[in-house]
Amino acid sequence: MLKSFPHYKQMDLMDCGATSLRMIFKYYGQQVSIHKIRKLCQTTRNGVNLLGISEAAEKLGFRTYGVRLSLEKLKEVELPCILHWNQNHFVVLYKMRKGKYYISDPALGLISYDEKEFSKNWFSTKELHAGLSLLLSPGPDFYQMDADEPLLTLGWSKVFTYFYKYRRLFIQMILGMVLGTLLSLVAPFLTQSVVDIGINGKNISFINLILIAQVMLFVGSTAVSFIRSWIMLHISTRVNISILTDLLIKIMKLPMNFFELKTHGDIMQRMADQQRIEGFLTGNTLNTLFSLVNMLIFGSLLIVYNGTIFMVFIISTTLYTLWILAFMKYRRELDHKRFKIASENQTYMVEMIQSMQDIKLNNAQKQKRWGWEALQAKLFKFRVESLALSQYQSIGSMAINQIKGILITYIAAKAVIDGDITLGGMMATQYIVGMVSDPVESLLGFMQSYQDAKISLERLNEIYESEEEEDIRKDYLTRLPENKTIELRNLTFTYYGAGNEPVFDRLNLTFPAGQTTAIVGASGSGKTTILKLLLRYYNPDEGEILVGNKRLDQIDFGLWRDSCGSVLQENFVYADTIERNIAVNDDLPDENKVQNAVHIANMEDFVTNEPFGLSTKIGTAGKGISQGQRQRLMIARAVYKDPDFIFLDEATNALDANNEKEIVEKLDRFFEKKTVIVVAHRLSTVRNADNIIVLEKGKVVEQGNHIELTAKRGKYFELVKNQLELGN
Repeated sequence: MLKSFPHYKQMDLMDCGATSLRMIFKYYGQQVSIHKIRKLCQTTRNGVNLLGISEAAEKLGFRTYGVRLSLEKLKEVELPCILHWNQNHFVVLYKMRKGKYYISDPALGLISYDEKEFSKNWFSTKELHAGLSLLLSPGPDFYQMDADEPLLTLGWSKVFTYFYKYRRLFIQMILGMVLGTLLSLVAPFLTQSVVDIGINGKNISFINLILIAQVMLFVGSTAVSFIRSWIMLHISTRVNISILTDLLIKIMKLPMNFFELKTHGDIMQRMADQQRIEGFLTGNTLNTLFSLVNMLIFGSLLIVYNGTIFMVFIISTTLYTLWILAFMKYRRELDHKRFKIASENQTYMVEMIQSMQDIKLNNAQKQKRWGWEALQAKLFKFRVESLALSQYQSIGSMAINQIKGILITYIAAKAVIDGDITLGGMMATQYIVGMVSDPVESLLGFMQSYQDAKISLERLNEIYESEEEEDIRKDYLTRLPENKTIELRNLTFTYYGAGNEPVFDRLNLTFPAGQTTAIVGASGSGKTTILKLLLRYYNPDEGEILVGNKRLDQIDFGLWRDSCGSVLQENFVYADTIERNIAVNDDLPDENKVQNAVHIANMEDFVTNEPFGLSTKIGTAGKGISQGQRQRLMIARAVYKDPDFIFLDEATNALDANNEKEIVEKLDRFFEKKTVIVVAHRLSTVRNADNIIVLEKGKVVEQGNHIELTAKRGKYFELVKNQLELGN
């Protein structure tokens, strides 16, 4: 009998390629972390292509061969192999037998297909009876590779530390639970006394006394329950905030390119996962502990009352437990499916709301609504599956409980008839059985919640295991060099993603301190990429960036960004006041600096015309602003920092000629003694630069000032001749 093929669930929407490769590593006996494979595959938010998977596999010791195969040819290849599935997914084919094709699908699990279903999913088109495959076999270096499966960086031990500071409150809760158990323990004896002594003895005074005692017990247990609920609210709220805060801290430590590779939905759903962990620890864990204490005490009582009933209870509880556990695997699969659909839905909704103006401009409302309705159909189908699973589980468990109740009632009634126990004893026994049954259901609920929390912990670790922007083991410079000249030496950079060509190949540039350098060139020449490398959005593949005589990667990230003011094409306007949008990083904005920034950005008219001046709310929470106002706001934000380095990317392209002229003149004075790099197409923005660099396809083709480059009548002249009005 063949052993079961290893399977991993993909954690993200676009992780199928990396996860498929991880399963093949596991099949050949190697544990490789998904993070390492994802990085080598160069997975982006759009996923990965077969070339990326192939390159990653070869770097880790495999021989690979990407080929389009027919069904007949596929039967001759070595398995397992990776298949391109439904033109938007990757799966592993690990076995073929008697017309059945066995697939390990990162999204759905281990599945078998007949030939017709398999062909439908694998073939690219109905006309082309072949599918795309990546064949893999271990090379000589494969078995020399060291296992590198990482340990969880957010394990249960760390999660429990969040609760340590509330240990005194937990002690109070445990004492309350013990008191509640003792109060409950008295109840069956009171019930038996009412029947055997009060009713049989026709002693109404005794019955009144017992009823008063039951009222007091009710008051006491209710008070204990209320106090416990308030303590639990206090603990759970604080712990929830602590976990979420630490998660946000971790997210904010991640490199900028992390957020280009993840969808909004993936990140938001992971933040929701921490609530499941917190709920499990604050709710289910303590309730289960309380239930176990009850089960031990009342179980012992049940043995004393009737050993036969105790045995019936044990056997039925065992069957009940096995029935519930049988569904755990399917619940796990449904949870992964829920995460995937919820992530897709959230991402789609965010994108649709953010792009509503474009949707309306292009009359695409119907198409986008249909896309949303398709997602809702998937969500409905998932809910049907969840309900069906829940009903199957409930039917079996209810049947077992009902049979148990009937058997126990019969045995207890027969014992009363035979004179083995009294009627009061029977009622007490029924009460005890109820008190023991509840903890069993609570314990099984705990197991299901533990499974959910464990899945959530695994997903959270996708964030916690990601490399942070700053290496905590490295000592960074906390002061900038005196020399503010920036140099790019032999710099090579390629955008993340398999098959991408290098943007720069051994590029050398110098941006002198205290001078303004302009970069011009056609779209796609690498102008904006240079600014993003300097702002540390990305790290170069090779070469180095120097500030003075120090490498940029040796300088503290916070120090460097404090020293840089930037106006990029995608700067964000916050839902806040104009003042807070200018002084983003100051809790208490400096009034003089704000006024100076407003003056240089030529925003006086804009601010004066607003009803509340600088306190006017803009962004999604307030007034919408024009593109020109937005650019002036970004210039004011950069000026407010009064930085040593200024990076401008088409900073005035949305401004009218008058505004642009005034702002450029004010900026020229502000630029004195600062290292400035300007990316622009407009002549008015670059003509006063000390040096102009002309880029073409990532290479420097010309360099000089405006007069020198115009006289050459070369690439620079071609770029700006329409603005020069010099003709040919």
